[in-house]
Amino acid sequence: MDRGELLHVGVFLSGLSGGGAQRRSLLLARGFLERGCAVDVIVVHGEGPFRTALPSGARLFTLEPHAAHLPLIRRIKGLWVLSSLFALARYLAAVRPDILLSTSIPANLAAVWGRALSRTRTPIVITANLNLTQATAKWGALVAKPLRWLIAHAYSSAQAVIAISRGVAEDLLAVTGIPEERIFQIYNPLDLELVARQSRETVDHPWLVAGAPPVILAVGKLKLQKDYTTLVRAFASVRAKREAHLVILGEGEERARIERLIRDLGVEADVYLPGFVENPFAWMARAPVFVLASAWEGFSNVLLEALACGCTIVSTDCPSGPREILADGKFGYLVPVGNDAALADAILAALSTSSQREYSVARAAEFSFGVAVERYLTVLRRTRALREEN
Repeated sequence: MDRGELLHVGVFLSGLSGGGAQRRSLLLARGFLERGCAVDVIVVHGEGPFRTALPSGARLFTLEPHAAHLPLIRRIKGLWVLSSLFALARYLAAVRPDILLSTSIPANLAAVWGRALSRTRTPIVITANLNLTQATAKWGALVAKPLRWLIAHAYSSAQAVIAISRGVAEDLLAVTGIPEERIFQIYNPLDLELVARQSRETVDHPWLVAGAPPVILAVGKLKLQKDYTTLVRAFASVRAKREAHLVILGEGEERARIERLIRDLGVEADVYLPGFVENPFAWMARAPVFVLASAWEGFSNVLLEALACGCTIVSTDCPSGPREILADGKFGYLVPVGNDAALADAILAALSTSSQREYSVARAAEFSFGVAVERYLTVLRRTRALREEN
């Protein structure tokens, strides 16, 4: 192996259950392999719909710590990821990759603490996916402040931090105090070829036939962050003024609350929640309007994917990502967070706007997969070299 060019990279993520961070990590793993690196994909739990997306040539290491099977820990994702500390330490001590790249707050904490337990000098590069200020605010000030301190203290032990948007990078500087030279901003990679190929697959659903009312589409886990209750209220207002259908692709702990609101508003005949869908791009290609209602994001892969499929975009102006992707509203509608009236007005406007598919696709193409992979590898090589010098 040319130590100046190739790396043995461990890519650590919570699991293969589906989600933007997991999809991005597997895409990066594929890019590293295509450029000659050896890649281990390390997961806490090895089953899930993304197992089939594991790139050819990658070695899969499943940690499956015993504590992760305890009922309380199993119910709280962050806890069962953190329960992998000792198993991850054993992996690092036994395999000794050149570098470990982690993603998501629980996985980042486990990576830093697991490396300390392993007593190895494996450099850690963590990926910051969310605006920490917003992501922790939901816990209230009494919890948020010590939680931010804990995260900041752990992240400062990493050799480098990759922020997935400019907003995330700025928030990291403000919250963690990590030196600016150790924070790198790299937008998430978009595999345009994959999106284009899968968008051409057929979807058998009566709402997608010619002449049917338009479909308003949202994609993402059914969790508080995505604020689907605001979207459902906005859709009810839209539905009172014109025919339309709402489809939300994703699964999560908020399903019961969302379904209850749908019933209360009397729009159950026009809303479809099929759960996790392996190929959301086929839906995106057939939905004239895509909506992101999130209270906060880090970057929003799904917004970029919807642009690549030619959707007209309506998004909250949440921290952070949408404003950067949509270029201050040039490529879609931006509305305040949590404002169902403004969201409804923007959806109605989008439904009345002629398609600008080529314009949207061209914007998405600016976030190329190859550029992102090379930028990641530049950070990984630089970090490995600095550790070897010290």
